[in-house]
Amino acid sequence: MKAFLVANPKGGSGKSTLATNLAGYFASKRHEVMLGDIDRQQSSREWLAIRPFELPSIDTWEVGADSISRPPKGATHVVLDTPAGLHGKMLERVLKLSTRMIIPVQPSMFDMLATRHFLQALLAEKSVRKGKIDVAVIGMRVDARTRAAGELEKFFATFDLPVLTYLRDTQVYVQATAAGMTIFDLPPSRAERDLEQWRTIIDWVEEGDE
Repeated sequence: MKAFLVANPKGGSGKSTLATNLAGYFASKRHEVMLGDIDRQQSSREWLAIRPFELPSIDTWEVGADSISRPPKGATHVVLDTPAGLHGKMLERVLKLSTRMIIPVQPSMFDMLATRHFLQALLAEKSVRKGKIDVAVIGMRVDARTRAAGELEKFFATFDLPVLTYLRDTQVYVQATAAGMTIFDLPPSRAERDLEQWRTIIDWVEEGDE
């Protein structure tokens, strides 16, 4: 089983968007997928509740901030959406359940400041230091033409972590989410640019698969 943790200490960083679309990709490949959500807002769980039944199945991983346990047997891929302010004992607990961790970061000063402290603490965690968990970062809602995009690139360069991609700021994600869908459920022509941006994410999450 492969377990993916999506985390950032800053609220509104794009964690739920990333988590739901990652689960949607695995479902589109007909994997046995579970999506868990320990954020108090329960955005990912509420999204699952409106997902059309005719789309590839994503099951709910019943977890909570006070009841984090291993996913049921039978799942091949699990994705865990996490709350803002993740740190300390809760961070240690979710790291024990994960094989890979993705950190979405938006190109704003506040997001980068919050993420810097989080990454410094994360890289000091034993499981990360010993290479038991692979960690990567992703730029979220990025307009490559802006100065902020350049600042985000410089920020990522200060850490020895793979930068998987920079996802653009687009209504495609907003509209898909509102319908209980992901970009992998849309007609390819509608999400062509976004699917292209996801190629490096897919390559990374599939490393080690046959």
